[in-house]
Amino acid sequence: MEHRCDPKLPERIQGLTDLAYNLWWSWNPDARRLLRALDLQAYRESVHNPVRMLDMVSPEVLARAAQDEGFLSLYDRVMERFRAETQVPMDKSFPGPVAYFSAEFGVHVSLPTYAGGLGILAGDTLKEASDLGLPLVGVGLIYSHGYVRQRIRDDGWQEEAHEPLDGSCYPIRPAVDGEGNPLIVPVPPFDPPVCVGVWRAQVGRVPLYLLTTDLEQNQPWDRAISQDLYTGDLEQRLRQEIVLGIGGMQALRAVGTIPAAVHLNEGHPAFASLERLAAHLTEGKSWPEALAAVRETTIFTTHTPLHAGTDLFPFPLIERHLLPYCERSGIPRDGFLALGLDPSDRGAGFNMTAFAMRMSRATNAVSRRHAEVATKIWSGVRWDETPVTIRPITNGVHLPTWIEPLRLQALFDRYLGPGWRERPDDPASWDGVEGIPDEELWRVHEERKGALVAEIDGRARRRWQSGTANAAGLIAAGTLLDPRILTLGFARRFTAYKRPTLLLHDLDRLRRLLTDPLRPIQLVFAGKAHPADLDGKRLIQEVYRLALDPRFAGRIAFVEEYDQHLAKYLVVGVDVWLNTPLPPLEASGTSGMKASVNGVPVLSILDGWWLEGYTGTNGWAFGGEEISGDRTAADADALYRLLAEEVVPLYYDRGPDGIPHRFVRVMKEAIRTVAPRFSARRMMRDYLELYRPALGLSAADEQPRNGPLPQ
Repeated sequence: MEHRCDPKLPERIQGLTDLAYNLWWSWNPDARRLLRALDLQAYRESVHNPVRMLDMVSPEVLARAAQDEGFLSLYDRVMERFRAETQVPMDKSFPGPVAYFSAEFGVHVSLPTYAGGLGILAGDTLKEASDLGLPLVGVGLIYSHGYVRQRIRDDGWQEEAHEPLDGSCYPIRPAVDGEGNPLIVPVPPFDPPVCVGVWRAQVGRVPLYLLTTDLEQNQPWDRAISQDLYTGDLEQRLRQEIVLGIGGMQALRAVGTIPAAVHLNEGHPAFASLERLAAHLTEGKSWPEALAAVRETTIFTTHTPLHAGTDLFPFPLIERHLLPYCERSGIPRDGFLALGLDPSDRGAGFNMTAFAMRMSRATNAVSRRHAEVATKIWSGVRWDETPVTIRPITNGVHLPTWIEPLRLQALFDRYLGPGWRERPDDPASWDGVEGIPDEELWRVHEERKGALVAEIDGRARRRWQSGTANAAGLIAAGTLLDPRILTLGFARRFTAYKRPTLLLHDLDRLRRLLTDPLRPIQLVFAGKAHPADLDGKRLIQEVYRLALDPRFAGRIAFVEEYDQHLAKYLVVGVDVWLNTPLPPLEASGTSGMKASVNGVPVLSILDGWWLEGYTGTNGWAFGGEEISGDRTAADADALYRLLAEEVVPLYYDRGPDGIPHRFVRVMKEAIRTVAPRFSARRMMRDYLELYRPALGLSAADEQPRNGPLPQ
């Protein structure tokens, strides 16, 4: 990877380069307005990537902007705020930064180093840390084979196209050593050591270091370690997680960052604890002392509600790749392997979730229900004869990122005042939602719904122009959608447990709902299946084929290439957000939170976060009862009845002014009740309660204990 984008800008607007390379602009509406004002078409063609955009804009356009009084006035305001918000020191009460490790980070579509919800959550976490001034530093990987683009064939089958990701025109720069050369870190568990390149992205005040093995000095098989996210090759997955965890800790050391605590986002980066153990042993600590030191300063978040969802590596594979490193570091073989014993089958292999739990002072799940489920799954994991406690910290979303910026944020500013921005986790900050006139909120919603339909049409037009779609495919892509019709949105990863086709269970009942002459509905689906998930691809194909069926009147659409950009149109543009997972397999879910804070009520089965979020007046819920055996028919029946008896009548009950006032009441309640409780601000304050004792800022927790190896 090489870095090539370095646009030459007029001195008067030279600050645009710094702005482009700091993803702070991605959640600041005025900054995005500034970029669009420079060259709207270049902004669009660059896929909202200002680094690439500045490289595309002609010198003549740049020269005119540097002399345009209107542009310069906006430029000065944005740059003043940019410097004020990114140059303020972080919280000085922390003895050092918290290193936040994650296999993926979804900060913005211009930096595609994510696959799904885990990465989006990680990106929101870094943004909120920047806003709060918490000294976090992110550590992840660059996947040079790139982001997986989705293409739907004429028969509805998903195909994948990889967009190679290099450093040429992305908002990242190479980290450098003391002599100004690109930083290369040798990762010693491999023989010979694998060279790891280190890149840096800036997320407001938070640095994010991204690692790659795709370097010329590595052998081809070593270059491939970081090429694909969640590779299906088990050995390559292990090597990838070694690079992320051990290489990540060594990269931090190389850039002069010594974290005071480590937060592991899922089990993938848990080998960071192994490198920390090695460092303590090298300093002269005993094995029990090293264990205690690492445990007391590590936090672990588990996201999976399934035992099968964790990484499990055969012991021979672990021994081949890691025992020589352990021997050199003084880590006892049996002591290390015991840390990863799978509680349900001690001979199954090295379990990364169990290892992460045993190496952490605190483990949290991502909703209350998930904490209950995870506690049952991992009840066999113990430390010092004591079962590991799994507490809930329900996920939240970064409100400045996900609340629609052009109309809705302005509406909130007008009727809520500055409180919703300054104190987003305070319920009192949102009381003013009730005072927003129905007609104003509904007008904004209708505008955003029109924008969604226009975006879908634009995507279909580009497919037609490229010659990669037939006319029928354009219908399936949503070209017949009508913005006047009640629109349900389902946009999630397409996999069996999320049950994206639950609404399709009884096609006759569905057809009657879709084609009702007076009160019809329409469905917008979006989402990707993992490339190896054939069942997920079949679910996409099922939806796509129904979208082609004339019996459903063009009122089912599958919009391909679901990403952060499309998500921002969907969560504000549909009328109702649909969520139908098989309980209790939804760990949390955040897409419904994003919809709710935009005034789009949720219609969801009672699982994940909705068990905490549903109030009876802010959306609709079903499936709360226990059902033995296959619950598909019962859940589908409850869903059809809710739509026919409650949602549809409420939406079409219009006053003389044409506004569905009772439906708008539900919209307001969704905003008022969900925004404070499920904001990333509240989530980060909850995590602070785990960070403080890990950083030695609280005496409430027990002192480190030396005890026998975990069972």
